[in-house]
Amino acid sequence: MSDISKESGSSSEIADESGQTQPLGFAQGSSKTASALNRLAEGNAPAFIGYLPYGFPDGEYSLKAFDTLVRNGVDIVEIGLPYSDPVMDGPVIQAASHIALDNGERIAGVFDAVETVAKAGGVPLIMSYWNLIFHYGVERFARDFSNAGGAGLITPDLIPDEAGEWIEASDRYGLDRVFLVSPDSTEARLSLVARNARGFVYAASRMGVTGERTTISSSPELLVERTRQAGAEKVCVGIGVSTPEQGAKVGSYADGVIVGSALVHQLLDESGSRVKDQRQGLEDLARTTRELADAIHQARG
Repeated sequence: MSDISKESGSSSEIADESGQTQPLGFAQGSSKTASALNRLAEGNAPAFIGYLPYGFPDGEYSLKAFDTLVRNGVDIVEIGLPYSDPVMDGPVIQAASHIALDNGERIAGVFDAVETVAKAGGVPLIMSYWNLIFHYGVERFARDFSNAGGAGLITPDLIPDEAGEWIEASDRYGLDRVFLVSPDSTEARLSLVARNARGFVYAASRMGVTGERTTISSSPELLVERTRQAGAEKVCVGIGVSTPEQGAKVGSYADGVIVGSALVHQLLDESGSRVKDQRQGLEDLARTTRELADAIHQARG
């Protein structure tokens, strides 16, 4: 092996005789996501985690929308990768993803969104179905994501039992890996997820797809408690949270509150299928983000 070494992102690399670079050891940096959650916890506040799909309504507009989220109170941004066959997304997010795909957005462009969020002061996560990461290349994705300033990846359809390649790559580049649990998860499943997650565990408030709901049941609070007892240090709740009142309720017991459809909705007109004028959409997004941020950050008094 050659002794020619170089720095690439957060990981030291060394070139072998074939010219391929091999990362040396594991990244020693702390979890960016857990660090943000810990800073907020010191002030007795949960995190506000906001979701928008990248490329919706188009690339330039979406970068302004991500910047708007951070500047109006979102702490951690969940950047969705549009996918043609989602299993978790409800009708609002599906409509947004189809608009992004129709506009030609592809995975390589998502790193612009990661950089935008990081520069605005937010913590950038990507939420993606595993098929997209697999076809991009797991090692290549981890490298490019880390170089863009990314913090971690949420994988709704990848379970720890089948995530060996991602666990190795995320360790190598110091990236967080967020796995999901649901109210139907067994104690053994909760324990497995807690042992393999880095950053936080995503607790789905209910079974089914994402979407706005008028009420939130008591099941997510029990799930948060069970997941902590199973060993998780941080547990954030998503799916169905759409109003400041719901955000405050969930924030009273969870480490973070994840809001998606209610934010995506601000960029669509009343029909839910057509994009608002950009100025009006960003104004509505900023107002709703501030209202949710105030309620979530003050959830514990």
